[in-house]
Amino acid sequence: MPTLSLAAVDLGSNSFHMVVARQHEGELRLIDRVRERVQLAAGLDADQNLTEEAQERALACLTRMGERLRDLQPQRVRAVGTNTLRKARNSRTFLQRAEEALGHPIEIIGGQEEARLIYLGVAHGVADEGRRLVIDIGGGSTECILGERFDVLEADSLHMGCVSWSMRYFPGGELKRKHMRAAELAARLELVSLERRFRSLGWDAVLGASGTIRAVSGVLAANGWTEGEITPAGLRSMRKAILSAERLDTLSLPGLKPERAPVIAGGLAILRAAFESLGIKRMDVSRKALREGVLHDLQGRERHEDVRDSTIRRFVQRYDVDLEQALRVERTALYLLQRVAEPWELSDPADARLLRWVSRLHEIGMAINYTAYQKHGAYLLINSHMPGFSKDERQRLAALVRFQRRKTTGSDLSEFSALSQRRYLRLATLLRLAVLLNRARRARPLPYFGVQAQSESITLGFESEWLDEHPLTRADLELERQNLAAVRITLTVAED
Repeated sequence: MPTLSLAAVDLGSNSFHMVVARQHEGELRLIDRVRERVQLAAGLDADQNLTEEAQERALACLTRMGERLRDLQPQRVRAVGTNTLRKARNSRTFLQRAEEALGHPIEIIGGQEEARLIYLGVAHGVADEGRRLVIDIGGGSTECILGERFDVLEADSLHMGCVSWSMRYFPGGELKRKHMRAAELAARLELVSLERRFRSLGWDAVLGASGTIRAVSGVLAANGWTEGEITPAGLRSMRKAILSAERLDTLSLPGLKPERAPVIAGGLAILRAAFESLGIKRMDVSRKALREGVLHDLQGRERHEDVRDSTIRRFVQRYDVDLEQALRVERTALYLLQRVAEPWELSDPADARLLRWVSRLHEIGMAINYTAYQKHGAYLLINSHMPGFSKDERQRLAALVRFQRRKTTGSDLSEFSALSQRRYLRLATLLRLAVLLNRARRARPLPYFGVQAQSESITLGFESEWLDEHPLTRADLELERQNLAAVRITLTVAED
């Protein structure tokens, strides 16, 4: 396997991280790392919009990271945004500026996908093969995951993090016992939803990841309370020491970095609540987390072991999709794509991959009802956890599934930029035609037909005899000509 570099960028709620690794003979070797404290979560205003000041901090950081990533191919860089970007009402506007600064696309991932990637990163850093409980306390969310080897058994993303909890429960930087008790009780209530489920499955080891847990470990070791492992007794000692400072701006503990001090109280409250809710006696600390998980996920894609392909297969099985029909549609869609790729600017391998996935999934809505099944399918894709897929990727799949049949005004694609709308409209047109031409669900393949395309038009050429023998297809093509005209795509059916 040739040597190549992969990069992951984690736009966290407290810090942004970038890691670059060289892949050689199946191994990932870290060659560069950048971490900057951006405090994105602290930049959310009362209306849940990112302030201009917070955006400028983030953009400056991404510009610096972008310089390092400038020469890497797009498919070898994955940048992901987490809790704060999931919450921010103006995240879409910010992402346009952020992608320009970084020079690469940025995905907002859901909590379940974040948990999966965290577990993947942690799992690649340990040798034991038992069942693991992994906890990651970020700036805006806390992920709890149970897994074995590289497989996730249970995962939850909770709406609490070191930044949000510190801002909410320690107003003005005061360190009072009543504030700590309130923060711990609130965190216990958040954990109720998973407590029984996780305890019933059990685990052999507990691992903590990311900034808060690594900071706590450092403080415990520096003060001689433990040797770096996290225990209930160690947490009690740290809690007492923090509260004795009375204010965050006077907090000084051996092993605690000044930049971590403003958010350590909220993080500690969440961690103590997790220990109590789940009955944890000891937690060891992982040096790997989300960004390493993203790297290993990228490595899988390079090896053609893309978890997204596995997700598509599971959805096909779960919703009892007629796979033979899905494959017929897929073959026709890819045939059309091959013929129009150059004039329609659809030569990116990602276009073929997306068309292949959506062909497999286009009928999943039938599991709910045949009537308006394209809408049911879109709903399932938007609201389901799909390992490996970002929120934006799920939206693209859903838009294409929703657009596959019936009249349309193109409003299904309105959430995309003008440039993206044109791309997805063209892909959707190919899917619509593939579905239409395979409506009869015949086992024998379609006869050869010609395909030509120009900027906003496509011409299909059939033998007149074949169309005469298939009057339903002829009528469907005429109706489709009218439907596509509504979105400014000209369909012409030529007869030889």
